[in-house]
Amino acid sequence: MYPARTTLAAMLALCAARLLALPEVYWASISAVVVVQSDFGSSLAISWHRLVGTALGAFTGAFLAVQFGRSALVFGLGILGVGLVSVALRLGRPANRFAAIALCIVLLVARPQSAWVIALHRFLEVSVGIVAGLLLTALWPEKEAKRVN
Repeated sequence: MYPARTTLAAMLALCAARLLALPEVYWASISAVVVVQSDFGSSLAISWHRLVGTALGAFTGAFLAVQFGRSALVFGLGILGVGLVSVALRLGRPANRFAAIALCIVLLVARPQSAWVIALHRFLEVSVGIVAGLLLTALWPEKEAKRVN
């Protein structure tokens, strides 16, 4: 039953992120919920794109924040830039989506920590969620829905 599987994945990600003392544990749970909504084969195939996209967006956001500040122009060029890199590397839309989200979080939400620390935290939190979602999807596969003819 998918509500129970989704709940368990979200809780596993939350507990793992708390155990790792990550500052914004909700990103782990959100990522787990996204991943666990698919079947294992689909999740596994696409999750590396999500990880690469998250890394690309988080670290691009940190680089831009440190080098150029947090302006609307820098933000817009950053979103365009991670999109073009995703296309050039043939990473696909899931990578581009996760890259854009991570870049938004790192660049738009000002915090007292270094942008590099924020980027690392986002990457770790999302990664914990992706792993938790994959784990639950592998250990508790969804039964195929019966087709109505």
